[in-house]
Amino acid sequence: MDVPLWLWGVTLAAIIGMIVYDFVGHVRTPHAPSIREAAIWSAAYVGIAIVFGLLILVFYGGQYGGEYFAGYITEKALSVDNLFVFVLILTSFGVPREYQQKVLLIGIAIAIALRGIFIAVGAAAIQNFSWVFWIFGAILIYTAIAQVRAQNDHDEEYKENAVLRFTKRILPTTDDYHGDKFTTKVDGKRFVTPMLVVIIAIGTADLIFAVDSIPAIFGLTQEPYLVFAANAFSLLGLRQLYFLIDGLLDRLVYLHYGLAAILAFIGAKLIIHAMHENELPFLNGGEHITVIPEISTPVSLGFIVVALAVTTVLSLRKSKKDDDAQADREGNTMSSTTGAGPGSTRQDG
Repeated sequence: MDVPLWLWGVTLAAIIGMIVYDFVGHVRTPHAPSIREAAIWSAAYVGIAIVFGLLILVFYGGQYGGEYFAGYITEKALSVDNLFVFVLILTSFGVPREYQQKVLLIGIAIAIALRGIFIAVGAAAIQNFSWVFWIFGAILIYTAIAQVRAQNDHDEEYKENAVLRFTKRILPTTDDYHGDKFTTKVDGKRFVTPMLVVIIAIGTADLIFAVDSIPAIFGLTQEPYLVFAANAFSLLGLRQLYFLIDGLLDRLVYLHYGLAAILAFIGAKLIIHAMHENELPFLNGGEHITVIPEISTPVSLGFIVVALAVTTVLSLRKSKKDDDAQADREGNTMSSTTGAGPGSTRQDG
């Protein structure tokens, strides 16, 4: 895929422009967005990502268009799963709802910059060392197993990572928020506020998420331009999506199973690709291993869509069933308390 330098520049400028517009137009004035606002802007960012994919389809063909959409859908699904952790972080730090937008947007900007670096390193490694595909595949399969074992660990309390503990140890921090300021003066001494600490928490959490996110998309396309674009567009609507589905996250009880299936599938795809590209002297004498055919992009895209659709439908059905059962229990409890159940009679003394 031949991507001219000017196209890279235009894409980067558009992404930076959207972040700046988001900050100036929505985040600069602290407020908690309404469901309507979040829905409109979530749809707008998804629409932009789709239009971008259609342009890739028209100008570069179906192969690259399919790779982009497979990567974008996978990264979007992984970002939704990351929202569970964001909820825990924001709740743990007691971030006022009107300031949560700023925390998320700055965290997203940091994530895009960090992933850009990771993607450049990953692309260079793949270009020069074909054995990297073995490592990426192993990482994804391990992550898939961890996803299944985790089950509903989203309910656990947020655990601070080493970077965050180190930051809080070396920087004097206030106990309370001072508006949306990152630093403030107390008795003439400069202190860091919890706003800066929580942004560091979001940023380092996304750094950890990139460990499975970047190998996953490299398993779907090895084109750095598509890898970066899919990552950026999946993150660019995450702030609005957070406020849109905040109350629905707990209903996606089977999402981690769907993600585990996708990660395992892409991990297997990477292992097969590594076999085809094999140059390791201790495997098959350094010759390519082609006994298993490579998995095509249409098959990958179809598997990802079906896995997400099935787990989402099953999650919503289970949530509805649980809600109905809860309503029945509450109804029975109320009936037994009031003594107004079927067949009950009233006797006047």
